[in-house]
Parts: sequence; C-alpha cells; structure tokens
Amino acid sequence: MDLQLQSKKAFISGSTSGIGFAIASWLLAEGAEVIINGRSESSVQIAVGRLKDQFPQSYVSGIVKDFGHSAGIESLKKELKDIDILINNVGIYSSESFFTITDETWLEQFEVNVMSGVRLSRMVLQSMLDKDWGRIIFISSECASLVPTDMISYSTTKSAMHAVSRGLANMTKGTGVTVNTVMPGSTLTEGARTFLAQVSKTENRPLEDVSKDFFTKVRTSSLLQRFASVDEIASTICYIASPLSSATNGATIKLEGGSTGGLM
Repeated sequence: MDLQLQSKKAFISGSTSGIGFAIASWLLAEGAEVIINGRSESSVQIAVGRLKDQFPQSYVSGIVKDFGHSAGIESLKKELKDIDILINNVGIYSSESFFTITDETWLEQFEVNVMSGVRLSRMVLQSMLDKDWGRIIFISSECASLVPTDMISYSTTKSAMHAVSRGLANMTKGTGVTVNTVMPGSTLTEGARTFLAQVSKTENRPLEDVSKDFFTKVRTSSLLQRFASVDEIASTICYIASPLSSATNGATIKLEGGSTGGLM
C-alpha cells in the first residue's frame, strides 16, 4: 500500500533506538524525509548511519538534543520549520516506590515526557495549520491506563500527554491537520530485551520462560500474551502519520494487545 508519504518531512524525538527508530525506518521506506533525535552525538551518528545503510536512496539526518533541559530548544525552530509530521516519542521512566521517588524525578519525567511534546508542538502546529496539512502524534503507553504502583509518576505523565493531544486536536477543527495519541503496550525494545536478559541471568532461567512469566504474573490483562515487536507498533504509527488517516483526529489508538480492557 502506498501511504502517500513521499515529500513529507518528519521529526521523531527520542528515535535512536526502540520504537522511535522503527518509526524512522518505516517512514523512510515510504519515501518520507526523516530527522531523528538523540541525547548524544555518538548515538545520533550511529543511528543515522544504520538508517542510511538500510535506505541509501533516502534522506535522513539527526539532531542532538536532550529534552530534559528546556535551554536551547528555541534553536530547533529553524530546523523544524518545514516539518509535516511531528512524532513526540521521547520518554523516560523509573520503577520506584511512591514513598521514595523524589520531586526531582517527578519533575524530570514531566519535563521530558510532557513538556517536550508541548514545546515541539508549539513550534510546528501553526505552520501546519497555515498550509492546511500536518500530523502530530504523541506516543503514550498502556501505563497511562493501567498505572502500575511502581510507575505512578510515569503513568501520570503519560495521562497528561493524552490531555495535551486532545486539546491540540480541538484546535485543528475543519483543517487537514490531525493530532492523535498512540498507546503501545509491552514492546520488545532494546531496553526490554536487556531487562529480560538480566532477569534470566539472575534467576538462572531460560529467557523464553522469563518472557512468558511477565504475562502470566505481571501483565495478566494482556490478550496478546506476548511482547509486541517494534515493527508492529511502528507500522500503525506510520499509517496514522500518512494522508490516508485523514478521518482519525483527537483519537487514542490502542496498540497494547488488549491489556487496558474496556469497550473504548
């Protein structure tokens, strides 16, 4: 299927690995121009190199920016002025008791997970409205609904993201611009692979058993009963970023394998 993404220009925050990197790959495969982002020069260069090797005829570049700090973000305006697709993917989390997690950690997660999307959207939304086309996509998490007790701060930031996204969508009424939120579930990113490998080593159990136990003992509400691949998540996001998704606006698209339940 041709997603009609040729000549479209996308920026993906936090995209040197995991879901963000997979999104970049899918968009490049569809002919879009992609700017990726990471916190260090080395991580960005490595990721750009991998993508260029994979898609030698495509245009891909990178921007080094740590969204844990607001300083200097205004400098991105020039580089992002012609963006057609903004994917707010960058995020951080911690697994910690509510009683011990500090205010600083709460604020850091809000700065990265929420305010990065606020600031980036503020940079590009008006130009999208002016040209009557654009896509803004917020990458949330099943934790926004499930709220694990050791990730209350993270879940709170992801819930806030939904409110920002819906509010921005309300500003696009009658235009060709859409703003949506995607809610992935447990996904086999590099971070998840490392975590599972560590548990496997510590408990001296096969990796496959550790992975299965996550769904029989932790994420028991999952209907999928396995980790989704990054490509399963990125392919849907790529569609939402395309002109073909024009009737989807102000929505939450669940890619969590049924873990959050409910009819809506």
